[in-house]
Amino acid sequence: MTDSSSRTRTSRRTRSVLVAAAAGALAAAAALTLSPTAQAADTLGGAAAEHGRYFGAAVAPRLGESDYESTLNREFSSVVAENAMKWDATEPSPNQFNFSGGDDLVNYAQQRGTFVRGHALVWHAQQPGWIQGLTGDSLRQAMRNHITKVAGHYAGKIDTWDVVNEAYEWDGSRRQSNLQKQLGDGWIEDAFRTAKAADPKAKLCYNDYGTDGVNAKSDAVYRMVKDFRTRGVPLDCVGFQSHLSSNENLSTYKQNLQRFADLGVNVQITELDVGGSGSAQANVYRQVTQACVAVARCNGITVWGVTDKYSWRSQETPLLFNGSYQKKEAYGAVLSALNSATG
Repeated sequence: MTDSSSRTRTSRRTRSVLVAAAAGALAAAAALTLSPTAQAADTLGGAAAEHGRYFGAAVAPRLGESDYESTLNREFSSVVAENAMKWDATEPSPNQFNFSGGDDLVNYAQQRGTFVRGHALVWHAQQPGWIQGLTGDSLRQAMRNHITKVAGHYAGKIDTWDVVNEAYEWDGSRRQSNLQKQLGDGWIEDAFRTAKAADPKAKLCYNDYGTDGVNAKSDAVYRMVKDFRTRGVPLDCVGFQSHLSSNENLSTYKQNLQRFADLGVNVQITELDVGGSGSAQANVYRQVTQACVAVARCNGITVWGVTDKYSWRSQETPLLFNGSYQKKEAYGAVLSALNSATG
């Protein structure tokens, strides 16, 4: 038993310990808040990486231009060739291959620790002229040989391939390309199986435009992906090009990404650009970025170019950096959306 003065001294000591402990906890919390690791990332690639994603750019043959290269180095964690890996560039004559442009990009990426998307193994456009005259089994064997040689050349160096590009029309029907007319509906599956054999470790994507929301075209692609997944066709991801305008209706954009992700594939924004300027353009970029980071299987975004100056839509100023490599309002919108992500 203790007297009242002893209890008072004990109580005071207890309060002092508790106050000191509380002060220490507050100081620790403040230190954590101010820690550099808790600060928002200040580059697109860095902000995306905080949430396990990449932020990439399509690369033109401009790596010798200092402003172009420094912007690419600073901001982006993934690269894809605009044209250097397409069929006309890599196989201009039958079974005669030219990998110089693609090799330059792969070497650049390896030196900097960025990864590479391959684009595109099979597409109805930018085919070499000699392909157009082939029919039946000759065309099938040429397609298989092209995939085998190109994907095989880059095996282990490409993270993801766009195996087939733009095989559907707006109404959901198959595009009546030479491949479709000569080879029938099975040519897409054939292309994916051939790519898997050539590079077993690469992730294999189907890529298309106009599939950004829920519509007849995206419904058709959805059915194909669901069928492929059910039958074990090696399709790992779906690319949504997202060539957009500043007044784009994105009301079903996130819903569309999520329904594909629910099939067990990754979804990627593969060729993003938005015609326009100012807050309207920034708002579309923001919505696309927010949609991607809200879908767990949306593992990356690629913008189709570094600067407006070299964009295929240059008159529409669709990218995040203007012709002088200055950050646009859209850049801030994307960076903020990435840094605000919780997933």
